Amino acid sequence: MPKLKTHKGTKKRFRLSANGKPMHRSAGTSHLASRMSQKRSRHLRGTTEIGASEVKRITKALSGGSY
Repeated sequence: MPKLKTHKGTKKRFRLSANGKPMHRSAGTSHLASRMSQKRSRHLRGTTEIGASEVKRITKALSGGSY
């Protein structure tokens, strides 16, 4: 049986932290930031943890399992 491949779309959007939690970039940070308040853009910086309902699906897609 061949090796299971990682889902490349998931790999580009999510990464696993050192503890194995899936992290993602906040939405709305790519462009058009000039109309956003400084407070809003500051809070959108960095990565945040995924919600509990999506964790199993995303870790399976990153590890190469079928989802």
